[in-house]
Amino acid sequence: MSRAFTMLVLGLVALFLLFSTLFVVDQRQYAIVFALGEVKKVINEPGLHFKLPPPFQNVVFLDKRILTLDTPEADRFITAEKKNILVDAFVKYRITDPRLYFVSFGGDERRAQDRMAQIIKAALNEEITKRTVREVISGERGKVMDAIRNKVSEEAKQIGGEILDVRLKRVDYVEQINNSVYERMKSERARVANELRSTGAAESEKIRADADRQRTVILAEAYRDAESIRGDGDAKASQIYAEAFGQNPEFFKFYRSLEAYRSSFRSRSDLLVLDPNTEFFRYFRGADGGSVKK
Repeated sequence: MSRAFTMLVLGLVALFLLFSTLFVVDQRQYAIVFALGEVKKVINEPGLHFKLPPPFQNVVFLDKRILTLDTPEADRFITAEKKNILVDAFVKYRITDPRLYFVSFGGDERRAQDRMAQIIKAALNEEITKRTVREVISGERGKVMDAIRNKVSEEAKQIGGEILDVRLKRVDYVEQINNSVYERMKSERARVANELRSTGAAESEKIRADADRQRTVILAEAYRDAESIRGDGDAKASQIYAEAFGQNPEFFKFYRSLEAYRSSFRSRSDLLVLDPNTEFFRYFRGADGGSVKK
């Protein structure tokens, strides 16, 4: 019984030692085999590999894929205008030298990310302090990101990493000065609106005055033309009357008298109080305009 138990225990120990010497490397990982803090080998190829059992050798895995460093809170920086802004950025990077990366941070991923965040923050501070808020937000945003990427890439190489991209997600004023900025923007927009409104009113008055001037000129020219046409018509009418009068003066007088009678006696209620012997009633006295017998 004791012998069987001993054999079982020895079998389990042997099995444990066997399993402790085997490890699998995923195609998305690096494997660092180290002993007492010293790197023995770096494994890049996926598959089943062997090592000495702990504590003689241990293994730590590092990710081959593109990693993201995204700080949970925005950092505060001061621009060239001495204004405080909040900048939220993220970085895309990957491990290119797993041996150097492991030696730099002892395989501690938290220490690696903290170091990378410090490098990014220092580069951001250096670039933002040289620029205004407008340049950081829109004018030179691309240049800021390129400059930060170049600065960080050099330092990342020294710890076994490669910076692929740096992006500014958000650039905003700190809460204490947001209201004053909004009020200043509101006042500026109101000033521009008032200026445009005043310019529009001046243009409106100018257009209205020009329209009134053109109206006066058009009416004056129309009145002049009408009077000219009326004068020509009156002249032609007088000429026609004169020609008709010259052909038969008596008939012309008779016709003109009939026109006068028609105009004077348009209604039965029309009444004239005149001497019957006046020149107006000449043709009432006879067809030849003679005197009426008493």
